[in-house]
Amino acid sequence: MIYTVVGVLAGVIGVLMGYLVGASRTRRTMERELRRKGQDAESLIEKAKKEAEELKKKAIVESREEIHRMREEFEKETRRKYEELKHRESELKGFEQRLMRKEENLEKKEENLERQKEQLERRLKEVERKEKEIEEEVTKLAGMTVEEARDIILKQARERYEHELAQIYKELKDEYEKEAEKHAKNIIATAIQKYASEITGELTVSTVSLPSDDMKGRIIGREGRNIRTFEKVTGADLIIDDTPEVVVVSCFHPLRREVARITLEKLVADGRIHPARIEEMYEKAKQEVERVVREAGEDALYRLGITKMHPELVKLIGRLKYRTSYGQNVLEHSVEMAKIGTLIASELGLDVDLVKRAALLHDIGKAVDHEVEGSHAIIGGELAKRYGEKPEIVNAIMSHHGEVEPLTPEAVIVEAADAISASRPGARRETLELYMKRLEKLEEIATSYNHVEKAYAVQAGREVRVIVEPDKVDDATADWLAHEIARRIEEEVQYPGVLKVTVIRERRSTAYAS
Repeated sequence: MIYTVVGVLAGVIGVLMGYLVGASRTRRTMERELRRKGQDAESLIEKAKKEAEELKKKAIVESREEIHRMREEFEKETRRKYEELKHRESELKGFEQRLMRKEENLEKKEENLERQKEQLERRLKEVERKEKEIEEEVTKLAGMTVEEARDIILKQARERYEHELAQIYKELKDEYEKEAEKHAKNIIATAIQKYASEITGELTVSTVSLPSDDMKGRIIGREGRNIRTFEKVTGADLIIDDTPEVVVVSCFHPLRREVARITLEKLVADGRIHPARIEEMYEKAKQEVERVVREAGEDALYRLGITKMHPELVKLIGRLKYRTSYGQNVLEHSVEMAKIGTLIASELGLDVDLVKRAALLHDIGKAVDHEVEGSHAIIGGELAKRYGEKPEIVNAIMSHHGEVEPLTPEAVIVEAADAISASRPGARRETLELYMKRLEKLEEIATSYNHVEKAYAVQAGREVRVIVEPDKVDDATADWLAHEIARRIEEEVQYPGVLKVTVIRERRSTAYAS
């Protein structure tokens, strides 16, 4: 019984154990299934989230594209509206400008009508006045002879058409002045071509006398070695032709030409002519010329009472002894000019020493203008500046031909003294008698015209100043008168260089209050 019960209990326990084991397996299986289901759910959730994100991004992109498209359409529409407004604004402005122009044209037309009305009234008055004059003239002519009446009519016609001729001349002058520069260059080039050889031959050669024509062969030397050495050493050309007992030294540089001349004279006097002797005599001649140049510069300073000056400037002053300008020795011209400037400066109470110094140095550039390019006034100023002269002196040198503006009264005095010295009768190849006759002829031609009060030849005959009656000569007639006087002077007077004709038309009104 007990065993039966135990067996039953054991069976029951076995069943329960089997049930529990099965339940445990079932529970584990369910748990695994639940975990799998949970994982699937999570993966679905993740997938759903990703799809949602993608949909969100896609929606955002599409919305942005839509906004961008709408913005572009809006901007395009705005630009179109702006262009339309701008076009309408320009049309309105153009319309406004046309209205303004029409208004201005109307005003101008009104003014023109007023002027025409005034002109017609003036012409009517003029016609009435002329009718009265004609009546008076007819009354006068009734008691005149034919010759008297003709003279009066010709005189009136001349006076009447003189102004019109002057106007025509002014128009022609303005027209031809455009072509004047080209024709002037052609004329200058022709003149240079025509006279270059004549002037060059006169100013660039020196002659040396020989004791006999046999000396020419010795100067040339065997196979020309002596003459080649001479030309190489001196820098001057030696011209030996058929002229009896004369040899010509030719060179543009005056100082070099003088050294070559002295060298040749020493060789001829010595009689021994060969390359070594030529070089020896050249050195001696060069030293001699340098000594003469230095002494000439020192003598100029002594004559003017100038105590201190840079030695190089003294040498350059001495070199001017061998330089001429229009036949006037430049060194003597500078000394003379310094004396004239000193007198003027002392009368005006200006710096006498400055004027004297600047006047002596004013043409210093001519001492080196064969070696340096440029105007001699500018070159001279640069040299004076280089050797320590004052800025006032440099300016006076540079401005004495008007290339630089004078900055001091002393510079103006230097310019005036230069003109006085250069224009002195006889200073530049012209006799006093011819000079006076030329001045008288110039004034006579100028005063032969109607309405000329006075005429003066100034600047040593380089300019004629004509004073006319201002109430009878207008600007156009003054231009015509200057042209006519210049034309007659060209035809009837011989003069050097260029002559200037100046017609002065000046009206002065004076009143006195007591």
